[in-house]
Amino acid sequence: MESYNLTSNLNFLLRGLSEDPVLQPILFVLFLLIYLLTVLGNVLIMLAISSDSHLHSPMYFFLYNLSLADMGFSSTTVPKMLINMQTQNKSISYGACLTQVSFFFLFGNMDNLLLAVMAYDRWVAICHPLHYQVILNPRLCRSLVIVSFFISAVSSQVHCLMVSQLTFCTSIEIPHFFCDVPELLKLACSDTFISNIARFLLSIIIGFLPVSGIFYSYYKITASIFKVPSLLGKYKVLSTCGSHLSVVCLFYGTGLGVYLSSTVSSSSRESVGASVMYTVVVPMMNPFIYSLRNKDMKKALLKIVRQIM
Repeated sequence: MESYNLTSNLNFLLRGLSEDPVLQPILFVLFLLIYLLTVLGNVLIMLAISSDSHLHSPMYFFLYNLSLADMGFSSTTVPKMLINMQTQNKSISYGACLTQVSFFFLFGNMDNLLLAVMAYDRWVAICHPLHYQVILNPRLCRSLVIVSFFISAVSSQVHCLMVSQLTFCTSIEIPHFFCDVPELLKLACSDTFISNIARFLLSIIIGFLPVSGIFYSYYKITASIFKVPSLLGKYKVLSTCGSHLSVVCLFYGTGLGVYLSSTVSSSSRESVGASVMYTVVVPMMNPFIYSLRNKDMKKALLKIVRQIM
């Protein structure tokens, strides 16, 4: 069987979401609207936070960066998918595929790590309210975001290097709407044992550690809530975590769905469907979750809308 080294002349074929020509225009309009809502929602969140002095706090600083990561995460996959639908050209070059892999893990891991940082922020705010501003000072907040970016960048480059070392057979059709690393590993003719070990280790570091941090933060928060005597007081404390908990459940719930669908089922279609949720739908939902559940954010967004109108 003929094989190729990954060179600039090699192209992959992305099968996309559906090969039905009747569904293509419907899917194009649907995902174009979702992408526009994602960009608009996250841009409005960022404008509201930067323009309103009442939102210049650690929690909203992290939310600003989460919105930036969400917008980048969605922009990594959706525009190429829309172009392929519109032009009926499913090819993606080797260079573009590597770039997509790199940015996919950069922004995806940023989401993951920032959610852990935001859980830490809620822990400090609830369990150490008197020392909140001292502990989460501007320098520490910037450092947490920079470290998250650095870890994400290293992870993305490791994945990119891992893919660049693979050789492929004549079958280079990817049953996905973006260059998904597990699918690329399945198509490779070269030995992928080391690559799979590297993926497993990175998943533990980038996945397990932030999740452990989130669980630990909410364990401490829950213990603190039980010490509050009144039900109203417990509700007020818990309500400050509502938006973050909703985003965490949505992000990790859909991400777990992708992992389980690819592990349990041999159907690539099911994995693609689950991937749509956390790569396309979740970045769109985050701005709505934070704006609808937060009075300060609602006021800031109304000011922005009135200025635009």
